Amino acid sequence: MACMKLGSKSDSFQRQGQAWFCTTGLPSDVTVEVGDMSFHLHKFPLLSKSGLLEKLIDENSEEEEACIIKLPDVPGGAKSFELVAKFCYGVKLELTASNVVYLRCAAEHLQMTEEIAEGNLITQAEIFLNQVVLKSWKDSLQALQACEDILPHAEKSHIVKRCIESLAVKASTDPNLFGWPMIEHGPMQSPGGSVLWNGISTGARPRNCNSDWWYEDVSSLSFPIYKRLITVMESRGTRSEIIAGSLTSYAKKYLPGLSRRQNIASAALRAAPTEEEQRQLLEDIESLLPFQKGIVPTKVLFGLLRTAMILKANKSCISKLEKRIGMQLDQATLEDLLLPNFSYSMETLYNVDCVQRILEHFIAMDQANNGDASPSLIDDEQLMGSPSLAPITAVAKLIDGYLAEVAPDVNLKLPKFEALAIAVPDYARPLDDGLYRAIDIYLKSHSWLTESEREQLCRLMDSQKLSLEACTHAAQNERLPLRIVVQVLFFEQLQLRTSIAGCLLVSDNLDGSRPLRSGIQCSGEAGAGGWVSAVQENQVLRVGMDNMRMRVSELEKECSNMKQEIEKLGRGKSGGWKAVPKKLHLLRIKSQMCSAQEPALSVSEQQQKSVSEKLEKLQAKITEHKKQLSADL
Repeated sequence: MACMKLGSKSDSFQRQGQAWFCTTGLPSDVTVEVGDMSFHLHKFPLLSKSGLLEKLIDENSEEEEACIIKLPDVPGGAKSFELVAKFCYGVKLELTASNVVYLRCAAEHLQMTEEIAEGNLITQAEIFLNQVVLKSWKDSLQALQACEDILPHAEKSHIVKRCIESLAVKASTDPNLFGWPMIEHGPMQSPGGSVLWNGISTGARPRNCNSDWWYEDVSSLSFPIYKRLITVMESRGTRSEIIAGSLTSYAKKYLPGLSRRQNIASAALRAAPTEEEQRQLLEDIESLLPFQKGIVPTKVLFGLLRTAMILKANKSCISKLEKRIGMQLDQATLEDLLLPNFSYSMETLYNVDCVQRILEHFIAMDQANNGDASPSLIDDEQLMGSPSLAPITAVAKLIDGYLAEVAPDVNLKLPKFEALAIAVPDYARPLDDGLYRAIDIYLKSHSWLTESEREQLCRLMDSQKLSLEACTHAAQNERLPLRIVVQVLFFEQLQLRTSIAGCLLVSDNLDGSRPLRSGIQCSGEAGAGGWVSAVQENQVLRVGMDNMRMRVSELEKECSNMKQEIEKLGRGKSGGWKAVPKKLHLLRIKSQMCSAQEPALSVSEQQQKSVSEKLEKLQAKITEHKKQLSADL
């Protein structure tokens, strides 16, 4: 720590209990009381340096023989006045970053100016502040911490402002340009930049200093002082991500619920802030955070939001945090979204309403960024390949996962589930598999839903956007309404028909390429390799066709069984029922099937016939290919 030495005389001060005595051989003629401490001194050294003491001594000498002066308001108390008294006597003392603030303010209070004596304490303290303390990061920080104990006096002397500006300049400067703070804290360097050991160049290069080197240091400041430092840094054009990083570091240190890995030992040394102090701190930090996307990690924002809910921060603070998260929801994880419900009603386990508001903020921002382009004009190729659709697609997947996570909650009402699912635009979901999974879990956990409510819920998903695996599961899912199952089967057959048609087109292309290939004379290893590749392609095609043939057979069997069940329902009408509820249930099923199942079945029978014919043709073509390949080989 840098210091400046004043005075040249040996220390003649001695302490006895709550009293200080100057042992110069002369009897004391003045007593100065500072708090509980008494200083038995001499008039001349004091009045020759302090205008205030000179005035008080003159006033007191006229009234009483024993001169007693009381100084209850000396900045820094008895400790500061002890150093002031030693300065007046010319005793050796050291000015440091820790005591110069107290001495400077005490000198101001005691009127120790140049008019009283040349080279007085105010001048000496100012020289040390300007030439030593304010040029060092560490000393400036220590001086600013000392200012907090005597803040009104330090403000009056402009010490706080000067220390803050000094810290702001150093924190805003690239640490690799001018040595902040490497010159102060790092090893000595040679002119070439290598590390020195005992004055000898080691050849090792000093490590670069990151822009966050000052975060931990300034977190020791009280928040009012820290806030002023951040404001000055912003006015100097410091990058927003650096400001946000410092605010995040400060919040993690003083908000216990924000950092799960907080150092228990260091936290025990600090007095735990009250709930009111934490709430005020959180609201202030949120107001200081730059409102830009991506500069604050999404996980940190969710931590701030969760803490704000626990501390019951004002609605404006919570709303702004939700908007910040909404701006970068595509960077969130499912764990982030699982915000507990801290309301007194405790309707649901998780705060679904908050997630929906965050989602609405994201959708509004996404639509504003993408202009007025109609989602209905976006085709599948654009959906899969456009970079602008990547965030909304990621959010859709995230919300589907969230729906699946909250679906088992029996207190989650159907309208709330539907509202969150509908909030995601249709074009954001290339496939509805995730939504189907969430719906299936909800149906399993809410078995009391009526048939109409089940159908209403299942309309959230598009059967045409289900993968073959999802279609297979849905076709056998007893929880789905019968109308939805038939619809899924119909579109599954359409997908198979399209796949088979594509395979037939590949087979036709192979037929057209064989005569050309047979007319070309192949020689050496290149010709043999081409035929081997063709055989392998044919084998792969044959395996694929066998798999599709088996799948079509399974679908035909399922459709046949379903048709038989429908016919049984029709015949059951003439046979009568024993129970009225059973009648109503079957009549409702039959009324649903009259308008949907029978046309779907008739269409599927025609498709089955067409598929069977194409399969026979394909099998004949494959046989011909095999014969031709055998002859060629």
